[in-house]
Amino acid sequence: MSMTYDDPITFSGAPLNRVSEHRKDGDWLADRMMDRDSRFMPVSRLRAFIDVSAQPEIAWCSPLEVLDLLEEHRPLLLGTRDGIAHFAIEADPRRAPRDAVWPDKGKFIDVRSIAPALPVGEAAILAQARSMLDWHQRHGFCAVCGAPSEMREAGYMRACSDDGCKAQHFPRTDPVTIMLVFDGDRCLLGRQPRFPDGSYSALAGFMEPGESIEECVRREIWEEAGLKIGTVRYIASQPWPFPSSLMIGCFAEAETTEITLDPEELDDARWFSRDQVIEMLERSEEGEGLRMPPRLSLAHQLARRWIAGV
Repeated sequence: MSMTYDDPITFSGAPLNRVSEHRKDGDWLADRMMDRDSRFMPVSRLRAFIDVSAQPEIAWCSPLEVLDLLEEHRPLLLGTRDGIAHFAIEADPRRAPRDAVWPDKGKFIDVRSIAPALPVGEAAILAQARSMLDWHQRHGFCAVCGAPSEMREAGYMRACSDDGCKAQHFPRTDPVTIMLVFDGDRCLLGRQPRFPDGSYSALAGFMEPGESIEECVRREIWEEAGLKIGTVRYIASQPWPFPSSLMIGCFAEAETTEITLDPEELDDARWFSRDQVIEMLERSEEGEGLRMPPRLSLAHQLARRWIAGV
């Protein structure tokens, strides 16, 4: 059986120009926020406003439709498309906006659940918005002195409000390696205690300070499965907005094959043949039997590439 690997990686492929050169331009931002052509995506409790009347898509709103929200919150500049500015803005679910039509345009939906159903690129916009707004919610106070901090530069910086401190804080992305270990025509998959029954995935772990991608891959596999690794090859990456990580997908060639589990990290890990992995990929959306995570995950995409011989 053949298997292609041409699926777009969910949360990648953003269609917006991030126009970082305009983030400090107050006049440009003010004009764009009141431009009738500008578009705003309300986000409530990190859930995005989605039009589900037909093909699910972001339910963009005009400045007039979010006027009440603009009076209370500074919007996050996402970027421009065809010269039109696009923003994300916090929405309090307890208050209805002034325009009665606004609630009928869509509903707030969890980003992880709706992303696979969106057009290519729109999930990437959700990833940007969710990660950034989550960062703002978590960093309301200065990490240097503890004073309240304020949103600046169209949402891409927070400044301490204390004149004696004036520390500036910028969003961070956490790098995570996720690696498909292979030994000839079989690959290693594991399952964590929190995984649903029957679900197996590629091993993964956060990079530590002063560590290269290759070093992290080798360390994580040794710690979790007791295997020594030779060649490490980068394959693809994926923004993962829960809350804000970059998944760095790699292939890793095993030098040893006897598995020694770390029971605090894994419930099980075992070698699977290509035919078994094909069956697990085909069952990824079913929720029954031995299976891999769904297409949304980078682990799924790595396995498809391995089967395809990339």
